[in-house]
Amino acid sequence: MSSRPLVLGVTGNISSGKSTVAKALEQHGAVVVDADQLARDVVEAGTKTLERLVGAFGEEILQSDGSLNRERLGQMVFADTKVRATLNQIVHPEIARKSIEVLQRLRERDDIPLIVYEAPLLFEVGAEKRVDKVLVVKIDSKEQLKRLMARDHLGEVEAKQRIAAQMSQDKKLARADYVIDNSGTISDVLLQVEKLWPRLVGENGV
Repeated sequence: MSSRPLVLGVTGNISSGKSTVAKALEQHGAVVVDADQLARDVVEAGTKTLERLVGAFGEEILQSDGSLNRERLGQMVFADTKVRATLNQIVHPEIARKSIEVLQRLRERDDIPLIVYEAPLLFEVGAEKRVDKVLVVKIDSKEQLKRLMARDHLGEVEAKQRIAAQMSQDKKLARADYVIDNSGTISDVLLQVEKLWPRLVGENGV
């Protein structure tokens, strides 16, 4: 008897390694829906959402070709909580609408062992309601800072500012059904995913 696949929310703080875990799950057979990609889709050039962002923040957030200047908007957002709140009010309802639509379509299939919804702000925007279980990717704070500075070419102050802009890791861990620790090597992570996989598909009777 076939059954619908489990929808697993994968989240964690910035530079914790969410994408690494999501890709590892994908290699085991999961289908991944990336909230960041949905966010890019809803603000493509010509969309009403991008027009609303320009109305709120000005033409300076646009590239010369009319697309969104993510770096400029990012600088504005992480430096000001009010600006961040305005951005969230404009963008998150559109991401929610699109994600609900995509996840519902995938839920109806019986040929997928697991659906992964990778979302950095899963708890912050209440998106945990869209998934069945939540996996939080945790990381040592010093390792997180080091990786973020290296990945995004940021100074320590700016990197700490971006980390502080999110819900604390401890609060996310308290609400997790599963946890993977990404403080070590990639091999450590892959091994944790391999051990967890049977439990994830077992949640759905597969």
